[in-house]
Amino acid sequence: MNREETRDDASAIILTGGKSSRMGRPKALLLFDGEPLIVHIVRTLERLFAETIVVAAPEQELPPLRRSSGQALPVTLVQDEVAYQGPVGGIYYGLRAAGREIGFVTSCDVPLLNLSLISYLISQVSDYDVVVPYWQGRFQPLHAVYRQSVTPLLEEQLRRGELRPIFLFDKVRTREVHEDEILRLDPEGLSFLNMNTPEDYQTALMRWNENRQRVANLCLSCTVELFGVARLRAKTAEVSLALPEEATLSHVFLALAERLPALVGTVITPERNSLTSGHACNINGLDFVRNPNVKVHPGDRIFIISADAGG
Repeated sequence: MNREETRDDASAIILTGGKSSRMGRPKALLLFDGEPLIVHIVRTLERLFAETIVVAAPEQELPPLRRSSGQALPVTLVQDEVAYQGPVGGIYYGLRAAGREIGFVTSCDVPLLNLSLISYLISQVSDYDVVVPYWQGRFQPLHAVYRQSVTPLLEEQLRRGELRPIFLFDKVRTREVHEDEILRLDPEGLSFLNMNTPEDYQTALMRWNENRQRVANLCLSCTVELFGVARLRAKTAEVSLALPEEATLSHVFLALAERLPALVGTVITPERNSLTSGHACNINGLDFVRNPNVKVHPGDRIFIISADAGG
């Protein structure tokens, strides 16, 4: 994980204080990819966020939030002041503890988070107080972006016993993100695969292993160097990518969007298969290429620059 790729304008807030009654054991402690699920989720979000808040129930048991090396993860742990106040309580206490104006809120039972989608949600908040996906006929308030300014309203909801976040949405400027937008970034909707039962847990493990096998089949490597706006957005100059054997530039842009989701929408199109009109691609310092179907070769060095700089 490259710390330079994280963004400093938003916090990640992970809610862990549910009862896990249908699972039959604490979800945060479930093993996922060889580590407790809460550690897996923190390490995933660490790739995008400089600050992570974990909100737990009073006296809730959590594993040590450490890397496999034993190094502590950079996490702020807070506890609900009153146990089991539902998602509204968790969101309220998480936002109150966060050091950023914007917070992306998720729960500890969604192991297949998509950083490109999360970055897109954050990019939509400039004129809104809440950005929330609307997926399969339901709002997804535990995969949403909230401003600190909504905390007084959440506090009022807690006093009234309104423990569902959706009561907030019609009181503030709310941006609904619809399925067509979601599918461009998360074609299978795996961001919303939460684990409520042992069967859900097994399904998530199976999907994770399928994705790992796909990655294991990647055998072509190339390097992408970023200039201008792309470098400023990504906060890094160079990225090495592993791609399928018959990869094209569209594979490059897709992999780059996964590694650097801040580029989606400004440098890489929302579909993640080409560059936006303001950017150009050069291969090995020789030719500018606009066709995303051009094949990539092992060891290629690909430059992404602003189009007015030579494209």
